[in-house]
Amino acid sequence: MAHPPRPDSSAAVHSDRPTTFKSNLEEYEREGDVRYPFLLSYREVKLLGIAGVGFFLDAYDLFIINPVATMLQYRLYGGEALPPGLEGFIKAGANIGSVIGQFAFGYSADYFGRKAVYGKELMLIIFATIGTLCDPTGAFSPSGSLIWLGVWRIILGIGIGGDYPMSASVATDRANLKRRGTLLSYIFANQGWGSFVGSLATIIILLCYKHTMEVDGKTSKVDGVWRILVGLSLIPAFGTLYQRLTLPESTRFSEARKGNVPVADEESIEELKKKANADPGVSEKVTPASSDGTRTPPSDHEGTGASTEENAAGALGKRDAADLAAAKKDHFKEFFQYFSEWRHLKVLLGTCSCWFLLDIAFYGINLNQNVVLQQIGFDGNDGSPWNRLFKIGVGNLIVTALGFVPGYYVTILTIEKLGRKWIQIQGFLFAALFLGILAGKFETLGTAPFIVCFAFLQFFFNFGANTTTYCYPAEVFPTRFRASAHGMSAACGKAGAIISALAFNSLSKKIGTPHVLWIFFGCCIAGAGFTLLLPEVRGRDPDIVYAEEQREAERQRALHAH
Repeated sequence: MAHPPRPDSSAAVHSDRPTTFKSNLEEYEREGDVRYPFLLSYREVKLLGIAGVGFFLDAYDLFIINPVATMLQYRLYGGEALPPGLEGFIKAGANIGSVIGQFAFGYSADYFGRKAVYGKELMLIIFATIGTLCDPTGAFSPSGSLIWLGVWRIILGIGIGGDYPMSASVATDRANLKRRGTLLSYIFANQGWGSFVGSLATIIILLCYKHTMEVDGKTSKVDGVWRILVGLSLIPAFGTLYQRLTLPESTRFSEARKGNVPVADEESIEELKKKANADPGVSEKVTPASSDGTRTPPSDHEGTGASTEENAAGALGKRDAADLAAAKKDHFKEFFQYFSEWRHLKVLLGTCSCWFLLDIAFYGINLNQNVVLQQIGFDGNDGSPWNRLFKIGVGNLIVTALGFVPGYYVTILTIEKLGRKWIQIQGFLFAALFLGILAGKFETLGTAPFIVCFAFLQFFFNFGANTTTYCYPAEVFPTRFRASAHGMSAACGKAGAIISALAFNSLSKKIGTPHVLWIFFGCCIAGAGFTLLLPEVRGRDPDIVYAEEQREAERQRALHAH
């Protein structure tokens, strides 16, 4: 819980005024008051670049696994279909790993601190990508090569999953309250660009290999295409690794992790409100480390006596170290105490349920785009191997550009005006509407109407719940529990994605694609209903809400004591 630092009595020998410590936030309190929320400052753009790469890689990987699986058909099975079990394993592997990463990194970020953990998930992504590239397709049996790929994709998924709570927490801890939702939406919008760049890269690399595969007839050279496609993801990963590993701890989290100390007065609440308007790129003043390795805040009494100042700083550093140790020890217990109250548990239930229901529909559609590609004539069912792969690449580029990217940017422009709750409910309802049209008219809908409906469906997924389910857990929970709660919510989403990915094909064969689309319709309606459990978080600082709840609890305990 964020609270003002406590002055040390030894520092007060030269003054009756209590010692205070500044967080260097005051000069930024009013920054951006007249600026449109979607116009980012340099510091916010820098933070966007550091935090957004994880979502770019998530969508890039999600997209390329489909063309990579098709390429492996030609490299390993002479163009025949991959064994269904192994194909499912390599496609679902990253999502399975994501669930593990979201839980593990989410809790670790709250327990050990953002700085201690941030960057490790990106190192894991790099390590797993290199492992994937080393798949010995020429030395192993075809099934052995696919198992190798699937195992490394699970490890890759752990890193990608870990990025969800890490980047959300790092960005929210630094965000100006008036632009918090916009910044998170910008970060999440990298998912759209990941898909777009993935489809574009597939087309460009295939064009480079056209002569080799088409004219020379060396279809096995497709092995080089998929390795280049996978390897390109290392560029943005290495590009931001150093920035992540050296990002300092935010002031908000440093204050919050000192312990669950009740905020007892209005002045402390006002201090929190000031920090809510801090600039996201504030560089905290670097202070010397004390003998126990903790950093101590600078004193206002510089120049009043060096020895007294050092004694005061040293004593404060030791006390802060004890506070941090106690906070870590009690974190798990406090987490369960916080969510044992229905008012908090229902919010966690809302964020988990909405993300779970959304991803059943969202990934059910986007992991099985062959239905859409068939409708627009880009399913790659005929022609030479190169022509089939190229057609699929072009088709996916069209699908991505139709509504995938635009929806994110409408959210960015409107999230601070319309609010998260309104965007999420209308997004769920409009997605349900277009899913209903596709399901009801699936057999009779012409190509043009089908494309229009699909484009609007993608648009309202992204100008709707796909973005806000990411923003909500980052904005609604206090800093002390934010990463853990975000990780749990995101893991529920990936669980929905796994269920949808594994069940879609078998259900489509048993009951037909229109009936599966009706199931997705029901998930969207239910998602709109569960959104009603959530408060509107526009302009709401969860740390202030938590501080006020604690103060009220202290009052109630005092009344009962008397």
